[in-house]
Amino acid sequence: MCGICGYLHFDRERPSEFGVIKKMADRLIHRGPDGEGFHLHRNLALGHRRLAIIDPALGHQPMYNDDKSIAIVFNGEIYNYLELRSELETLGHHFKTASDTEVIIRGYEQWGTGCLEKFNGAWAFTIWDNLQQRLFIARDRIGEKPLFYGEWDNTFIFGSEIKSILQYGIPVVPNTEMLKIYLSLGYIPAPHTYFNGIHKLMPGHFMLVTDRVSIHKYWDLPDIDEKDLITNKSDVYETFNALLNDSVKLRMRSDVPFGAMLSGGLDSSAIVSIMSALSPFPVETFTVGYKEKAYDERNLAAMVASAYHCNYNELLVSAKMIEEMYEKVLNHFDEPYGDSSSIAAGLVSRLASQKVKMVLTGDGGDEVLSGYTMYQGEKFARYYGKLPAWLRAGNRWATNTLMAISSSAMTIKLDRIAEILSSSETDFISRLIQKAAWSDPEIIDRLLPAGNHYYNIRDFFTDFYRGNRFTGNMYKLMQYNFKLSLPDDMLTKVDRMSMAFSLEARVPFLDHRLIEYMYQVDMKIKMQGFERKSVLRRTLDSRMPPPLMRAAKKGFALPLKDWYKNSVLKAQVAKLSNAGWIGDSSIIRQILDDNASSRKDYGNLLFMLSIYNFWLEKHGISSH
Repeated sequence: MCGICGYLHFDRERPSEFGVIKKMADRLIHRGPDGEGFHLHRNLALGHRRLAIIDPALGHQPMYNDDKSIAIVFNGEIYNYLELRSELETLGHHFKTASDTEVIIRGYEQWGTGCLEKFNGAWAFTIWDNLQQRLFIARDRIGEKPLFYGEWDNTFIFGSEIKSILQYGIPVVPNTEMLKIYLSLGYIPAPHTYFNGIHKLMPGHFMLVTDRVSIHKYWDLPDIDEKDLITNKSDVYETFNALLNDSVKLRMRSDVPFGAMLSGGLDSSAIVSIMSALSPFPVETFTVGYKEKAYDERNLAAMVASAYHCNYNELLVSAKMIEEMYEKVLNHFDEPYGDSSSIAAGLVSRLASQKVKMVLTGDGGDEVLSGYTMYQGEKFARYYGKLPAWLRAGNRWATNTLMAISSSAMTIKLDRIAEILSSSETDFISRLIQKAAWSDPEIIDRLLPAGNHYYNIRDFFTDFYRGNRFTGNMYKLMQYNFKLSLPDDMLTKVDRMSMAFSLEARVPFLDHRLIEYMYQVDMKIKMQGFERKSVLRRTLDSRMPPPLMRAAKKGFALPLKDWYKNSVLKAQVAKLSNAGWIGDSSIIRQILDDNASSRKDYGNLLFMLSIYNFWLEKHGISSH
């Protein structure tokens, strides 16, 4: 992967300046430490920072076609570039390099903007078409690679990261309307950012920029009918297995050493098992863990690595490491980003970067397989809602009574049970807020000053589902995962933290063929009973360690609840009580007290609040 940036003055007589584009590219050096390149033409400037993965010798950018009427800067990989190269050669095209970048150029010459439908990969690229005097800017289907843009000073500006765009001179003005959304979800959904005037290009879209900007959708999830889904189990198992294996095979194409992230979960273990079958040498695997057993999966990861004869590399994470990574998160996400698992992602990326330049990950498995526990919760809610009202009331009473007499160690678990029982009797959007948000809307209301205008999380989800044709709530969850949490949380985390250490991350579960097929599979096959990831479990290699198959889902969670109570991290949130942007400072004391006494787990909320406070300080904004 790489970093790209550029600008186009709408005034064609206004010349571009090398000094400006050089500053923009320099801010992306972590994304591409292997080289830089620039293209300046009248009112246009393109910049590129290169991380060399395919054809290191000849893949320099910007890259041009034969008469230099087309110039491209490209971040990402086209995994089926060899197949497309063969097809284009039969159509009369000649190649000067072995790079996938040239395949994009020839594909654009042959098919125009329709070339996007041919590509299997992860990308954000910009093509300058001198004959048509336009920029063609595209982002991959699901949003693996980022692309930000803005208009200012009668100029269109773009970049792989916001920090690059800011180098042009766009003023920092917080988009405070999105603050409640951030404090609910922990991220800012596209096309919004937390900077007024700067936007995200949506996944599956492209832009054409001339003397104006137009945005076009080229891909979307299949338009499925819930009454006409794929229900043949054996066909699903066979097709899923074939598509995943081919996806891994395509993503193992590399001219540099590579390995795999191994979390100790089913998804990354499945990827490692397939890689091991395809690789002529032992796969390098990378794992992080914690001394807190409830969060640690190193034993499971080590079992998988041993079963497939991998070279196992692990790192024990401490609270001190988390403190050191705070600034890393701030610097590489640019806007407030409150998913604390980004810390673990950064640490495992740093570990991997010491040995390889590219890794495959298990990200996307929960989305493709509908494997999140929220799907189990939604299924439970459907059944629970059919119980008599008196029985449901009795369950609530029993749970609340136990909470009143239980030890602090049990309080959080009982509180979680109470939330599940309560949410099962509400509407779908209320349940989604409870599943997706890091805190109750009432707490967020108290955190913020009254009188300001904020986009409310309920209004946001209502707008998101407006026009939705699904009747089944589990299918509505799929839309949320694919359209919101995957591109704007999960993939954002993977991209920023891997690229922070000049490491390319590839995601086999997000091959568009696999997404499109599994999206059309009946939920009864994906979740048989209350079993998560039924399809994957029935297609995993028989050598997979049995304890892995029985293990509960942990994800990349950090033991922040304990670390904020007992370590140096406590100092990171102490300043929140005096922060000018906090509406009711007493809520901060309540959050800290509840977290310290284990009445509630507010670890990630405290992380989000402190990250936001750091962001304000970084940009010299004391309050608003």
